[in-house]
Amino acid sequence: MNVKNFLIGGIVGGITDFLLGWLFYGILLIDFFPPMKGTENMLFIFLGCMSFGFLISFVFAQGESISKCVPGIKVAAGIGLFMSLCINFFNNMMNETIDVKMMATDVIVSVVLASIVGATIAVTIGKLK
Repeated sequence: MNVKNFLIGGIVGGITDFLLGWLFYGILLIDFFPPMKGTENMLFIFLGCMSFGFLISFVFAQGESISKCVPGIKVAAGIGLFMSLCINFFNNMMNETIDVKMMATDVIVSVVLASIVGATIAVTIGKLK
């Protein structure tokens, strides 16, 4: 594994995820996903986004490494799909009523975000070669 590609890709991917999350959840879908009355901890949101960026970068930096846009989109979309399903299932396990529409929307948004993050990391790794 190329550590430089992993670190730079993770940083770029994490920042991309944070900014896109703010755009999608904080602006475009604010009425569908209302804020939790000011209880959000921006540090933990940022650290979560950075963790996701480093996860994708770690996967991409393994072996021959993913360094082209389309393979980056495909692999990251798969990771985003299964991570989002896992998180949504666990987050809703104790709820009496489950908003399936909100869950489905979150899964779709997560796959789109992951795909863009994956493309960004793959192109970044490609430029570092």
